[in-house]
Amino acid sequence: MPKQITVGLLTSATGAHVSAYLSALRDATGCGDVVLVDPDSRYDEAAQQTLGDKLTRIERNHERYLRRTPPGMALVTMEAKAAPPIIGAALEAGVHVFAEKPACVRVADFQPLKDKADAKHRYLMLALANRLNPEITAARRLLESGSLGEPYGLEMHLVADQTRLTRASYQREWFAQKARAGGGHLIWLGIHWLDLAMFVTGSSISQTAGFIANVGGQPIDVEDSAAAALRFDNGTLGTITSGYYLNRGYHSHIKVWCSKGWLLIESMKDRPLSWMQFAGDKANQLQLFDGDKNPRGYTPFVTAAVKSCAEMIDPPISAADSLRALRTVFAVYDSAAHGKAVTVSNEGGSPT
Repeated sequence: MPKQITVGLLTSATGAHVSAYLSALRDATGCGDVVLVDPDSRYDEAAQQTLGDKLTRIERNHERYLRRTPPGMALVTMEAKAAPPIIGAALEAGVHVFAEKPACVRVADFQPLKDKADAKHRYLMLALANRLNPEITAARRLLESGSLGEPYGLEMHLVADQTRLTRASYQREWFAQKARAGGGHLIWLGIHWLDLAMFVTGSSISQTAGFIANVGGQPIDVEDSAAAALRFDNGTLGTITSGYYLNRGYHSHIKVWCSKGWLLIESMKDRPLSWMQFAGDKANQLQLFDGDKNPRGYTPFVTAAVKSCAEMIDPPISAADSLRALRTVFAVYDSAAHGKAVTVSNEGGSPT
């Protein structure tokens, strides 16, 4: 039997993706018991129905729970503005933390959390779950192998529906309000692709020049559109388009051109990865990923996070990489605000 730990699910009425997290905790073999801490009682019934006997109790106060009976891992899913104090309390109690992104409205609020996690030798993991998708793992291995050569350029886009922004119910949600969310499409969805670009290439974004706008004109004070030019620390240049433009669904891809070939990630298609090499036995032949697209999404990522905490093995994302993704997003926002290219801070800093 795998080693098991207790997971505290710390949320509130405005917690995001709670249903997905309940299912993930139900299926995670390393999760023995779950304690739901929800001061608003919003998810009591859902937790009981999904978790069954795995749900050992329900509490109402996050800080009191962490102080009295700290779990093996805290899964924190709260609106961005409210998350940092709860994450900080968990780390202070010596608890590993898995946090729904963005977990802050300013990068300066996340930096001390990363520092505290490091000082206490605890994991702090942002929920950038696409990292473990099979096509992403395969693309990372392909680039690491050197068979495509050195990355030269990168282009990515993640486009979702504008339709959601027209609903009054959505406009009242925290992720449509800058003071509660920190930003719009880029920090809610585009952050995933920024993280993947750095993850698969093994390189950090070091400089950016970006623009943000509300092109759809809906009554929200966050961007529905972002575009940025990117410089990576290995010399690669790239771009990102991140926006709510469609009537429904998603358009997405990440393409990397290299000195000896190229690869294309299209995670939402049946064949999510294709590539071509310019030399070798299959020179100039289109090659397709023929593996299973599953498992993917929150369940494998949460499972990996729980396992890492239970067995003290490498987590699916480090505190440093979590901070790196946030620093990159806020650097784009800073560039857009000041109308100039911005250097993304190195370890320990914030965008300047």
